[in-house]
Amino acid sequence: MWGLKTWRRRRTPSYAAVDEVLWRKICSRFPFLRALTADEKGRLRDLTQRFLGNKQISGAAELQLTEEMCMVIAAQACLLILNLGLDYYRDWVEVIVYPGDFMPRHEYTDEDGVVHVEREPMQGEAWLQGPVILSWEAVQSGAEDGVNVVLHEFAHKLDMLNGDTDGFPPLHEDMSREAWMLDFSKAYRDFCARIERGERTAIDPYAAESPAEFFAVLSEVFFETPQVLKRIYADVYFQLSRFYRQDPALRMMH
Repeated sequence: MWGLKTWRRRRTPSYAAVDEVLWRKICSRFPFLRALTADEKGRLRDLTQRFLGNKQISGAAELQLTEEMCMVIAAQACLLILNLGLDYYRDWVEVIVYPGDFMPRHEYTDEDGVVHVEREPMQGEAWLQGPVILSWEAVQSGAEDGVNVVLHEFAHKLDMLNGDTDGFPPLHEDMSREAWMLDFSKAYRDFCARIERGERTAIDPYAAESPAEFFAVLSEVFFETPQVLKRIYADVYFQLSRFYRQDPALRMMH
C-alpha cells in the first residue's frame, strides 16, 4: 500500500511524436482499440500525442514510468474524448500512477459535527480540478470484462466538468436532460434492485454505489463490452452513444 505523502514524481517524457511501432503495439493490445477504423486510430494517435504534451504523468512511490506505460494510459483516456476533443479534459494537468493500490486519507464531518478519517486501499481516484490517480497494477490487469480503471476515472473527469460527480455530465445541445435523467434513473433503480436480490450480473456491482459510480462503471462497459450494455440497458447505451458520439457495439461487429 502507498500513501499520498510518498509521492516522488517523475515528469512524463517529452513527446515530439508517437512512436509508430509502439502505437501499433498498444492498439493491438486492447480489443476496443483494435476495432477502431484507420481514420479513428489516426485521430486517436494525434489526440494521444496532444494529451501527452499537455498533461503530466507522474510516477509515485518509486514507480519509474516508461514511454509505453504513459501511452497506454493516455490512449485509453483519449478514447473517451475521441469525438469530443481535448478541451473536455481542461482545468487539470496531472495523472499520478502508483505501482499498486494506494491509501488516500479522506476526512468528512457527520451530522453531529464529528470529524471522521477514512483510509482504504484504492485502485483509482479522480479529484475535482485535480489529478487522476491510478494503480499501475490495475491499469495493466485488463481482462476485457467491462472493468477498466482508466476508462472509469476519466469518465469521472467528464462528469466533473459541471461540478461534483453526480452521473450527469454536461450534455450536448441536441441531447435532452429529461431523457438522460429518465433513462439513467430507471436503469440505476433496476440495477440496485438486482444487486439487493443477490443476482449475478455482467456489470460490476460497484455501479450500485451511487449515480456517479453508475455512470463511470457503465462508461467502462460501453467501451469494453458494449453488447452487454446494449442488451441489458439499451436506453442507457443510446444515451452514452450520443454523449460520447461513438457506437462501440457497431464498431466491434466489423
